Amino acid sequence: MTAAADAARQILTRLHDVMASRTHAQGKLDSVADIIGEALDSEVCSIYLLREGMLELFATRGLNKEAVHVTRMAIGEGLTGTLVANGETLNLAEARAHPDFQYRPETGEDKFHSFAGVPIVYRERAVGALNVQHVEPRRYEDVEIEALQTTAMVLSELIANAELIDEEVVGKSELQTGQITVDGLALVNGIAAGHAVYHQPRVQIDQIVAEDTELERQRVYRAFDKMRDQIDGLSQQAEFGKGGEHEEVLETYKMFAYDEGWSRRINEAIDSGLTAEAAIERVQQRTRMRMREIDDPLLQDRMHDLEDLANRLLRIVSGQLGTAATQGLRRDTILIAKNLGPAELLEYDKRRLKGVVLEEGSLTSHVVIVARAMGVPVLGRVRGLRGIVGEGDEILLDCNDACATIRPTPQVADAFDTRFAKSKERQAALAELREVEPFTRCGTRIQVQMNAGLRDDLANLALVGADGIGLFRTEFQFLVSATLPQRERQLRLYKDVLDAAGGKPVVFRTVDIGGDKAVPYLASGENLTEENPAMGWRALRLALEREGLLKVQARALLEACAGKELRVMFPMVSEPWEFDAAKAIFENQAAFLHQQKKQLPDVVHYGAMLEVPALADALDILIPKVSFISIGTNDLTQFLFAADRANPKLAARYDWLSPAILRFLRRVVQSTIGHPVDLGVCGEMGGRKLEALALMGLGIRRFSITPVSVGPIKELVRQIDLKEIEQAMNELLLTPPHSIRDALTAWAAERGIDTE
Repeated sequence: MTAAADAARQILTRLHDVMASRTHAQGKLDSVADIIGEALDSEVCSIYLLREGMLELFATRGLNKEAVHVTRMAIGEGLTGTLVANGETLNLAEARAHPDFQYRPETGEDKFHSFAGVPIVYRERAVGALNVQHVEPRRYEDVEIEALQTTAMVLSELIANAELIDEEVVGKSELQTGQITVDGLALVNGIAAGHAVYHQPRVQIDQIVAEDTELERQRVYRAFDKMRDQIDGLSQQAEFGKGGEHEEVLETYKMFAYDEGWSRRINEAIDSGLTAEAAIERVQQRTRMRMREIDDPLLQDRMHDLEDLANRLLRIVSGQLGTAATQGLRRDTILIAKNLGPAELLEYDKRRLKGVVLEEGSLTSHVVIVARAMGVPVLGRVRGLRGIVGEGDEILLDCNDACATIRPTPQVADAFDTRFAKSKERQAALAELREVEPFTRCGTRIQVQMNAGLRDDLANLALVGADGIGLFRTEFQFLVSATLPQRERQLRLYKDVLDAAGGKPVVFRTVDIGGDKAVPYLASGENLTEENPAMGWRALRLALEREGLLKVQARALLEACAGKELRVMFPMVSEPWEFDAAKAIFENQAAFLHQQKKQLPDVVHYGAMLEVPALADALDILIPKVSFISIGTNDLTQFLFAADRANPKLAARYDWLSPAILRFLRRVVQSTIGHPVDLGVCGEMGGRKLEALALMGLGIRRFSITPVSVGPIKELVRQIDLKEIEQAMNELLLTPPHSIRDALTAWAAERGIDTE
């Protein structure tokens, strides 16, 4: 038994007697403060609870007793208010040195220096704090923090059952009524309608302190076996195609299910005296706390997978197995959840599951990859769903506009139905353009290609009639994998992409990871935290430093394209020498393969992404070296404006039709005139009709955009005359009006050009 488990078990043994006694709640809290203080040899132990929106001192050992029920502070005020607001543990050798320290003279705490506090969490919300203090400055040992956290878990049930905290905190507040529209983050596009079904009722833990430790351990072992059997079964019964990224997702998910470290931590919690259910919940709480400390979105997503498994394990061990999936969906459903694991999504009836709304979620999460493969729209980052949505409520989900309407009025529902029908008609009309080549009215052929990054995206190539794949993001394979993808896996993916393209051109962008797309298996001992990850150690910078990474990818691409044309593009080129260095790696690998008697591509076309503004002033050096250049408008624009495109406060400053960006792009176009280099745009800007109109007026003739945008841009191309729009753009940029967007919209409307 570890020291942490031994200390916690000693405390739990005494707490068991206190909890079982007939003493009133206040007396139990007083006893808990004494038990913790004695066990940790602490001069002070205090318990604060949330009442009427304020944190109130409810019990103490060591502070002035007169301060009990007198000392109160707001959430975020002082050390206690700070740890409750953040839901995080504080461990301070000198409390007064902390910027949030506040002195309360009525408590008599001026002689104490060290401070440790943990939040008391009930139903995933901090509802109080358990603190200890010592006279001497010291850092608290992990064993002591573990004991505090375990005790806080026991206290959460005590204070809730005794109704010591506000009713709305324990979920007794009335649900909102009437129509409400909520915004979120579109994770998988699409629109859908259905009735709200909550994925998972909360598992009630009735007993926290164990009577028989060995019995609890055996219960957990049996639950682990059953859970692993379930995961293995889900992997075999997935209904969509073979070889997709979803298979790699499930393999990573299985790795978590068989993780020995996770099961060991649960066993240690059982050793401390907790029941199997409480031990799983205890480890899950620690996982949530760790998630709050992780800035890397990829690692956060992997922690969500672990929480999904913990929920599954908890349901098995408690016998509370009822989920919406196991009970079956009886009508068209919009699934509601805090978060969702990929395996849990696969359990649902695809005929009834129309959409998903999550309180959390991110674009790189595993469940999003699986949902995209299933064709299920997903809206994420919608807060407070429990207080907004009732079981069975009608929901209109519009992930194209990143919103959902709950309990719509009949008028709103009718309007949505009309829009849904028009959307189907619109899709059918655009589908008719699938085989139509996009020529302008003046007879110029515009290349309309699509972006992709997953095997499952490739079906869209034929569906929308794109001219090829102008940007294949190879990093997606790296982001969904638990380990660095080996050459053979990369080789299979690239061959599959080329086969699916059916002879149409494919531009492979070398791996763009790092920064805000970090992967744990590349982290070394150095501190990788970056204040500006988009401008940091990522993309080609990372690949050139980790040369082995780019060598493996180069070999895989060269072998996959044997006997064909290879188009490879390097991301985030800042200066021409970076392009030279990356190209040299490919050429060295080609020479190696030639020595090995391996067949090589018939020709290799090298290109660069222009997304760093500095490269525009070195194009005269770069252009003779490249076959093509693709302007990455997403990063380019945020770098030009020094405006983070993910920051909603800067959204108004992130306008693609501002004179600055348009003049910059025109300068790039003019730099390529007279040179045999293919210039195009890949990014969201090219997929918007008004912006695409402006780009064609600047001289852009190749677009690589999202599949859903291909049809609308083809439709736009057939409506315009290039000489007219070129003249209009020259005039608008010569003396820009207050809003080029408004002026261009009016210009298009006068000529009957649809830019909506």
